Amino acid sequence: MSGHSHAANIAAKKAKTDAAKGKIFTKVGREIAVAAKSNPDPDTNSKLADAIAKAKAVNMPNENIKRCIAKAAGELNATNYEELTYEGYGPAGSAVIIKTLTDNKNRTVDFVRTTMRKHGGSLGNAGCVSFTFSTLGVIVIERTADLEEDVVMEYALEAGADDFIAEDDAFIVHTSVANFSSVRKYLEQKNLNFFEAQIDMLPQNKITLAGEELVKFNKLIDALEDLDDVQNVYHNVDLPEEEEE
Repeated sequence: MSGHSHAANIAAKKAKTDAAKGKIFTKVGREIAVAAKSNPDPDTNSKLADAIAKAKAVNMPNENIKRCIAKAAGELNATNYEELTYEGYGPAGSAVIIKTLTDNKNRTVDFVRTTMRKHGGSLGNAGCVSFTFSTLGVIVIERTADLEEDVVMEYALEAGADDFIAEDDAFIVHTSVANFSSVRKYLEQKNLNFFEAQIDMLPQNKITLAGEELVKFNKLIDALEDLDDVQNVYHNVDLPEEEEE
């Protein structure tokens, strides 16, 4: 099986500061709470089960997960969170997609637009860059000495995955959006350790930036990811390995 490689960013995950982890936990926790609002049982709520898997992949403590689910029955009942997507262009015409979860659309679009403009980017119309991305499930599995590549590939095929990629420190499984939950569940039952498990948007083609353009681009992505309402940021820039770590 072959396809687009998806960097695991394992070193970055392991080196996160407590403050950065707190930010990640807050964002993932909001996804859990919103998913649990309609049904707090992950056995019958696949969206909640997927959100929990994503939380576990970033090492969110079980107590935090339980607290987020419990919170869904309380304060979130009075809060109407909305999933909104913004698209635009970064430095040198790079493509950027911003996924948000917000209870105030006007605040969020203002913050996103201002951040884009401040760092040399601009918002575009819906669909202006998303047609150059593929939406799919991505599961990044820790590669250990006792885990054979052929065995993991067989698991992925049995589960119904679309693609399998072996990298030095991880195995990467791609699925359709429709099959993501079932594939994730199957691989979980094989007691594999996930570095990542989520619906992702991968660029069909990447561009390379250098010098000042690369510096500006990294500052833009950092600033967008730092916004409270932003859940995920996707782009088509092929970052140097040292930038990803």
